[in-house]
Amino acid sequence: MTNQCDHQMRLYYKERAPVYDAVYSYPERQNDLRFLENYVGQQFKGVDVLEVAAGTGYWTQFICAKAASVLATDITKTALDQLKSRPGCDGVSAKILDAYTIDKVGRNFGGAFAGLWYSHVPRQRADEFLSGLHQALLPGATVLFIDNSAAQCNRLPLSDTDECGNTYQDRVLETGGSHRVLKNFPTQKELLEATQDYGEDFYFLELENFWLFQYASR
Repeated sequence: MTNQCDHQMRLYYKERAPVYDAVYSYPERQNDLRFLENYVGQQFKGVDVLEVAAGTGYWTQFICAKAASVLATDITKTALDQLKSRPGCDGVSAKILDAYTIDKVGRNFGGAFAGLWYSHVPRQRADEFLSGLHQALLPGATVLFIDNSAAQCNRLPLSDTDECGNTYQDRVLETGGSHRVLKNFPTQKELLEATQDYGEDFYFLELENFWLFQYASR
């Protein structure tokens, strides 16, 4: 089931890469986005940042404006090609890398960011992802995740739930193809439970259309 889910996710984002940024144009998200765009950049001033599942670089542009350096990783070459051509991101290093093998970057970073990624991590693989991520981080590194709140279901209702409690959406592409995509909506309690062995100084904020979760690595 995990391999099938991974395959569907990679295929979906590969096909959607050319139009992925459309999700940032929805009118109801604009107030939240302006806040988050500013907030994300401020958290990584002067820091070497590891970005997980960077996609087309929407969030990268705000991080690299403040960070000392950014290594943007993603499994999809199509997305990273768009990232590298995004204005302001020409100095960003990019690497094709699976989020579950992120420890292979071979560096210790002072910050880590994942935008709209954690919701795609199966519940049963959360510790696998977090363990690998923290092997690439220095003690005290700033870890920041942002993701969709359950308000997203107004546009994309949940279509299924599996035996592990993972939830799914059926997403139709502009080309007409349809993909079953894993999309979880973790609560603050669930995020704290998942990361309690990896961090401290936790901070959670839920906006209307997004949430952010931040902590310092141990």
